[in-house]
Amino acid sequence: MSLFHRKKEEKPCCCCQNAAAEDVKAVSEAVTDVKVLGAGCRSCHQMYENAKQAVQNAGLGVEVEYITDMERVMQYGVMTMPALVVNGRVFSAGRILRPAEIEKLIR
Repeated sequence: MSLFHRKKEEKPCCCCQNAAAEDVKAVSEAVTDVKVLGAGCRSCHQMYENAKQAVQNAGLGVEVEYITDMERVMQYGVMTMPALVVNGRVFSAGRILRPAEIEKLIR
């Protein structure tokens, strides 16, 4: 078999490994703050509704904040929206998470 036909080993990149390790840490923390960052569009509003549903399903007494002020959004370094911020850390940006996905992150 030539060099060009070898199957590449599939290893997670360094950023994926770090993200997975941080997710485990974040899950063990108590959720005190959930924010959805957006521009006010339909996708961002859907993410906000999904986040509220996830918080309710998880039985958390946390209010979900919907931030549309671009100055505040830029403080998180987010360039694509909607974005989900839990306890001050950006978990997702640029896609709409389903309520079950959000609930999994916050439990």
